[in-house]
Amino acid sequence: MEAVTYSNFRQNLRGLMRQINDDSERLVVTTNDNTDVVVLSKSDYDAWQETFYLMQSKLNRTRLDDAITDVERSLSNLKEFDLDEEFE
Repeated sequence: MEAVTYSNFRQNLRGLMRQINDDSERLVVTTNDNTDVVVLSKSDYDAWQETFYLMQSKLNRTRLDDAITDVERSLSNLKEFDLDEEFE
């Protein structure tokens, strides 16, 4: 995670905001009085909020864990096919 000073952030606000959105990265803005903040895109913030909301419920956590396990099992059972051989 990149960090910039408050002064640098203020001087380059538009460009840094564009970079944060384009790269989907977070940015730490540091201050002299240790009141640092983290800046992230609205879409990343919304995704974090949604994840936080979903993970608050034990039932949801269990369902999500089960779904991930099912997908991982399915992926491990996939076979590779050579399309050239299949259509000869």
